[in-house]
Amino acid sequence: MCEGCMVEHLSIEFTEIGSDYLCAKMPVDHRTHQPFGLLHGGASVVLAETLGSVAANCVVDNNHYFCVGQEINANHIKSARSGFVHGKVTAVHLGKKTQVWQIRIDNEQGELVCISRITIAVLKKKE
Repeated sequence: MCEGCMVEHLSIEFTEIGSDYLCAKMPVDHRTHQPFGLLHGGASVVLAETLGSVAANCVVDNNHYFCVGQEINANHIKSARSGFVHGKVTAVHLGKKTQVWQIRIDNEQGELVCISRITIAVLKKKE
C-alpha cells in the first residue's frame, strides 16, 4: 500500500497497532530536515496525516467507504536533529461522515516534538 509514495520516500515505518491506536516511526535525516538541519515541520505533518489517514481507513468498511484528510493542524513543540521520531494516533471522534484523530509525535527520549489533529472525511465509494 505504501510503495511508490511519500511514505516510502520518507521511510515511514508502521511499528505497532492496537485496538484503539496505531504507531509509526520516521527518520530524522537529510530527507526530513529543513535547511538548518532540524526536522522539517512539514515532515511531521506528513507523518501525522499518514497515521490519521491509515487509522481512519482501518475503522470503516472498505468495501463501501474510504477516508481522506480534510483538515490538519500541527503545533511544533520541540526540535529534532537526528534519530527517529515516533507517532501515535488515537481517535477523538468516529462519526459516519467525519472522524477526528489526535497524533502525538515524540523524539527518542519520549519528549513531545509535535501534536497534531486531523479531521477525516468518510466518503462512500461509487458503485
